[in-house]
Formats: sequence, structure tokens, C-alpha cells
Amino acid sequence: MGYALSGKTALVTGANRGIGEALVDALVAAGVRRVYAAARKISALDPLVSRHGSQVTALQLDVTNAAQIAAAAATAGDVDLLVNNAGIVGFFGGDFTDPKWIEGGRQEMEVNFLGTFAVTQAFAPVLAKNGGGAIVNLNSVASFVSFPILAAYSASKAATHSLTQVTRVMLRGQNTQVFGVYPGPIDTKMAEPLTLEKTSPTEAARAIVAGVIAGAEEKFPDKKRHG
Repeated sequence: MGYALSGKTALVTGANRGIGEALVDALVAAGVRRVYAAARKISALDPLVSRHGSQVTALQLDVTNAAQIAAAAATAGDVDLLVNNAGIVGFFGGDFTDPKWIEGGRQEMEVNFLGTFAVTQAFAPVLAKNGGGAIVNLNSVASFVSFPILAAYSASKAATHSLTQVTRVMLRGQNTQVFGVYPGPIDTKMAEPLTLEKTSPTEAARAIVAGVIAGAEEKFPDKKRHG
């Protein structure tokens, strides 16, 4: 079922750069009334606010900080669409026995999986109050295929895919639609170490927004798979 964006209010986590920033631009272009652009450093959102004026509201949100999550849910009580975009790569590795895998993996699980889970828990009642709304989870092709240099990151994204599936089932009763997005390599700062062909954040964001409007529960917004 398609999800109309015109006149809606959205919140995008990790909105200060990359796909998150491009998603704010794409949502505004699609007719969203207001976008809460959330990031750990609120000053990093200044360019978005300058670009879009009153349509974008900057919000401080570290998705690992319970107090900030609660404050965001209280402040953004008019949200119809939650976009869980915040994510990190904790470690690009090689040697399987490198202890940095564990340290990086803890960070990836904390942000990518538990952060997404916590923000979704906080905003599920908000969405229910506003008629159900929708959730978009930025997962990855690594949700399905584990890459050796991204072993722990791949595991964290497999976890967010699992979370997407169960959220879809558990929130169906409150009329919340849940979309999973699975990009390949995107030309962002996070993906700089990768030498693969990459899709621009702008192109990916436009494909994601088009997929939500069309009602595509799973979207692969890269150059080779726009279906």
C-alpha cells in the first residue's frame, strides 16, 4: 500500500550528512510539511535549516542516549513518518583475529541495531496517536550478504533487517507501515574506504522516497537495483 507524503511530518535520524541529509532534501521536495532533522551535534544541521528554512527543525539526538530519545519523542509529537537512518561503521577489518572487530562491533550493534530499536520504541506511540504513520529503516545489502571487511557491520545490519520484519508484524495493528531499505555502496564519508562503484546520496534518497510513496516494503536504491 502506498504512503502519501504530502502534508506529512517526518523525522530523520543521522540527518547531518550523507543519505540522511539527502533524505531531508528529498522529503521536502516530495511535499512533506515539516522535517525534524536529527543528529548528535545540532550545529551540524545548520546547512539544512539554511536551505529549507522553517520546513526543517533541527533536533539533537544521539540514538544511544535514552534521555535524548525521550526528549525527541516529546518534542516531535506530530511525527507521521520516522526514518531510522543513523548508523556507523565501527571497523573496516582484515585479520579475523584483530581485537578491533569486537570493539567496533559493539559500537555498530549499539547504534545500528539497538539505536534503531530504541528510537522506534519511543516513536511507536507517537505514530499510533497520529493515525499509524510509517517507519523507514535504512538497512543495507549487507543485511543479506556478509562482507569480510565489514563482518561485524554486516551482522548489525542483518539485525536491523530482522527488526524491520518484526516491527512490521507487531505494529500492523496500529496501522503503521514499515519499510526496509537496502542500499548497496553509497558515495558517503562512511563508505570512503570502499573502492566499489557507488550511487550518489541524492539519487539513493530520491529512490527511497519514491519507494515509500509507491508502497514498496523493500527497496534497493542503488544504480543496479532500483526495483
